[in-house]
Amino acid sequence: MNIHVNTRNMPFLECFASETRVRMIELLNEKPMNIKEMAEALSVSSAIVTKHIQKLEEAGIVATESISGTRGRRKVCHLVPESVTLQLKTGEPPDRNRYSVSIPVGLYTGYEVRPTCGLASDSGIIGMTDDPRYFSDPEHVKARHLWFASGHVEYRIPNYLVGNQTIRYLSLAFEICSEAPGYNENWPSDISFYLNDTRLGTWTCPGDYGSTRGVHTPKWWENTSQHGLLKTITVRPDGSFLDGVKMSDVTTGHLAVGTGTDLRFRIASDESAEHCGGVSLFGRQFGNYDQDIEVIVVYEPAPQ
Repeated sequence: MNIHVNTRNMPFLECFASETRVRMIELLNEKPMNIKEMAEALSVSSAIVTKHIQKLEEAGIVATESISGTRGRRKVCHLVPESVTLQLKTGEPPDRNRYSVSIPVGLYTGYEVRPTCGLASDSGIIGMTDDPRYFSDPEHVKARHLWFASGHVEYRIPNYLVGNQTIRYLSLAFEICSEAPGYNENWPSDISFYLNDTRLGTWTCPGDYGSTRGVHTPKWWENTSQHGLLKTITVRPDGSFLDGVKMSDVTTGHLAVGTGTDLRFRIASDESAEHCGGVSLFGRQFGNYDQDIEVIVVYEPAPQ
């Protein structure tokens, strides 16, 4: 999880300004706990714990699940991100030289997928699972979650540059994990990312997460992938990075972006990879992060 240190992310950053909330994170690092258990461990009231949990939930740090117990239902809390990277320096020019777009995961413009595969909206399965033909169904634009064992999906990012403007910095943030039959949290997958047919790099996802329900996953969705990991790719003048860690020497200058030409972003799980473990993508109303594929393009103004 990659967090820029700025005023837009204050709700997240404020979570660590409280010793009580940090102690709660320490407790949840050991095991999931319910409100009463945390209140007893911290020697505070359940009302205080509930208030802090609400703030941690809003920031996406903690998720809660209501489960049945011997004395009725109880609210069990668990940590969401495995790690968080605070990005102090982004290399971005002033806000006036940027634009952003949000691309739904179902709004792909090209695909080649192999089973296990499928599409889901916020209300149900689209078409039939494990039948790649339904990736061409017009209803695919409503997908909030998609998955495939191997192959790729490709999205078009609009290019709003004019004249001699050039891209300086580009970021893409999305929730993703492997795709195992059912789910398997120890299921590595080598997932590659491309822009305009240029490979930015490959990341090995540890697994397909299904043991705990996603914060935003619909209640009708059962048994399979529940959520992914929030990953952020940045392409800068000094290379391509995943959550701040350099993937390759591919820079914005290598992308050959011309005026009026869209950018093509591809997510792929190649059959020839060492770990061909598939791809699961989560958009709004699915997974742990209520977002689609979020794109920021920062550009250099045309020379005067």
